[in-house]
Amino acid sequence: MKATSSSPSGAFVPGPRAQREPTGTGVLDGLRVAVKDLIAVGGTPSTCGNPDWAASHAVPMEDAPCVAALRAAGARVVGKTVTDELAFSLEGENAFHGTPRNPAAPDRLPGGSSSGSAVAVAGREAELALGTDTGGSVRVPASFCGVHAMRPSHGRISLAGVLPFAESYDTVGWFARDATLLRAAGQVLLGTRRHVATQPLRLCLAEDALALAEPAVAQALRAWAQAKGITATRQAFVRPWREVQEAYSLLQGLEIQAALGPWIRERQPAFGPAIAPRFAGALALDPALQAPWSRWREAMKRELVARIGPDEAWLLPAAPGVALPLDASAEQRGAFYERALALGALAGHAGLPQIVLPLLQVEGLPVGISFIAGPGQDERLLDLAVALLPTKE
Repeated sequence: MKATSSSPSGAFVPGPRAQREPTGTGVLDGLRVAVKDLIAVGGTPSTCGNPDWAASHAVPMEDAPCVAALRAAGARVVGKTVTDELAFSLEGENAFHGTPRNPAAPDRLPGGSSSGSAVAVAGREAELALGTDTGGSVRVPASFCGVHAMRPSHGRISLAGVLPFAESYDTVGWFARDATLLRAAGQVLLGTRRHVATQPLRLCLAEDALALAEPAVAQALRAWAQAKGITATRQAFVRPWREVQEAYSLLQGLEIQAALGPWIRERQPAFGPAIAPRFAGALALDPALQAPWSRWREAMKRELVARIGPDEAWLLPAAPGVALPLDASAEQRGAFYERALALGALAGHAGLPQIVLPLLQVEGLPVGISFIAGPGQDERLLDLAVALLPTKE
């Protein structure tokens, strides 16, 4: 039976809110931050979207470093947000806590697994929210719900106090109400001592990535790029996109097997009907696949990083289409996943930073403008987000 959430949107975990005051003052003074419920907030359980996880793990006594950094900069924690079970989904549904309502499209899915965090910001229940992104779990809900978001370079933000899922892909990402706040939070989370203007990144269009989007979305992205004078084109997939997706699915599954397999086998937890087969599939993978696919990944990473270089940002879809209907069929979901994971795996395989900006709509639904850049170019991407703010007429 689904529990009742403690917010009208369903963004927050059911039950009493985990609220924490700031521990310092700074650029985030007076702002509310929501925290995905697999990131530790000291003194409150991390359910990770699954009752068996909560029942078998101690309550964390300390904030995760990412939470502590935001509180030290003046932000106030206003609650833990709903996540798909143990982060294993891009849809935004949870069999136990319910599906947060997408404020931009109530008859559509919010996207996952950071669904509650995206909804909290989109619904004005928080100015900032923390999420995690492995294969697109910040980027997809940001696009579906129409909010600003960032997936940082792998390793830029500590994963201490965060559920380990597929650790070589896992990142702590964040959502914000606007681009200026996205950058301010990034300076805190990334440990940027002070903001120094840098040379703008050269903007290019990843043509082959746009080919994976729904035709109306691809057309809208191309039209936006043309209006901004973005004419240079690039090929993002240094390997066939289906191979990129297959490699991601296998390597993610093997890392899930290593990180969560022992607990699943011992605890035999109850999972929702959509999630149970995903974990069963991950646990059934042959570990002998790890070595050859890891070599494939390293080669792909070298090629992609060399191709993108340190001074370019490539426009690509944050998700292959608009938000899926709440009653999307298995066929619709399967087609979405195949392309969404291929698009998400570009940054994932290579550890690249990626921003999502809610600057487009297609048929009245949000579409995120997204850019990836070379490893460590996080601050320049955040500068780009601010530079692309719509001008006031």
